[in-house]
Amino acid sequence: KNLKGGFMKKIFIINGSPRKNWNTAKMCRSFADGANSKGIETEIINLYDFNFSGCRSCFACKLKDGKNFGKCSYPDEITPILEKISQGDGLVFASPIYFGEVTGVMRCFIERLMFPFFQYEEGYPSIAPKKFPTAVIYTMNITEELSNQMYPDMMGRFEWAVETCFSKPVRICAYDTCQFSDYSKYAAKCFDPAHKKQQLEEQLPEDLQKAYDEGVKMAEMILN
Repeated sequence: KNLKGGFMKKIFIINGSPRKNWNTAKMCRSFADGANSKGIETEIINLYDFNFSGCRSCFACKLKDGKNFGKCSYPDEITPILEKISQGDGLVFASPIYFGEVTGVMRCFIERLMFPFFQYEEGYPSIAPKKFPTAVIYTMNITEELSNQMYPDMMGRFEWAVETCFSKPVRICAYDTCQFSDYSKYAAKCFDPAHKKQQLEEQLPEDLQKAYDEGVKMAEMILN
């Protein structure tokens, strides 16, 4: 509860990266800091902490008059997380880009979270219990120009599902990120270590500020 005795508003931030202290995780924390500065509670959920899989196609969520209609019924470690997220006040999806897509665990997560809300009717309307503000955070080690060439449809596909279920998401991107603390230890000749170090020291702080600012904006939207 907040200081006035009412219930605290809460944003859930889903980290789809296996690295808890690198680019994506830092973007998550910066977004959270921005929201916290306005008095909004946040919870970062690291998907790699949980043992779960994608949709099992049991269709219990589509069974007419079924006890699990509109929600995922498969019992594993992510199931209770899905329920509390659907009752939140804001939602952020954050993932590095692997092979032109969000990570595999993020794909599994959105199947479990969103598929039960999609109705098999024209336009696939959503029966999500709440329509809250959303954001997506992408991190990748290629430039924005190259990303537009290689992944022209990836972001749109992912964001269509988010918008249909909840709301049109704000997009936050960190391009040309630094992947290693010491490039000399890895087989990565196509990258310039000096440039990547510069990106880490100069560009990442700007990207983190963008995430912070968007956290502030989402908090203000929720409070207003």
